[in-house]
Amino acid sequence: MQEKEHIIYVLKEAIQAIRTDNASKLQQLSDQTIHSASVYQDTDSISVAVTIYSISKVVSRKDSLKIGRWNSFVDKISSALGLAIDALEKGRVESFSSHLEKSVKLMSSFSNLKPYIQDVLRKAAINKASKLYEHGISLAQTAKLLGITRWELSEYVGQKTVNNNPYKTTISGKKRAEMALEFFA
Repeated sequence: MQEKEHIIYVLKEAIQAIRTDNASKLQQLSDQTIHSASVYQDTDSISVAVTIYSISKVVSRKDSLKIGRWNSFVDKISSALGLAIDALEKGRVESFSSHLEKSVKLMSSFSNLKPYIQDVLRKAAINKASKLYEHGISLAQTAKLLGITRWELSEYVGQKTVNNNPYKTTISGKKRAEMALEFFA
């Protein structure tokens, strides 16, 4: 685990965001963690990013999901993440991973959420894989790190049309010819 302090910070912030129903903050924390994961290709960081992103989806849809015991849900998830932080602070990486998995299982344990959570976790893995891919990690490596198929990832990446990088835009043939004429003039 390369960025222990960063993960501890992210998890502490995530607990606060969960307690205040701040789904936007949770998504930002997940994106921060994916950036770090892309640098180190650390599977624990990726797990944290996917878990936090999944929690953000539940938080953002809490009213439509009609979770009757919302406060209990928040307490249990926060407790599991707190135990993960404690394990990481003490250098017990296996215990940390176990508590992180427990938080995911807790989300699924709310009976009306089980099918939804499984779908969210799958989509979260694919979403975060696309973010890793955007950071320059190969499609095959990204799929392997997140336990998804290359096909799922390539299908998702192929659907994305937003392109904020001006260096990746294509130029029409006419514009290219005009630029060549200006260059040689």
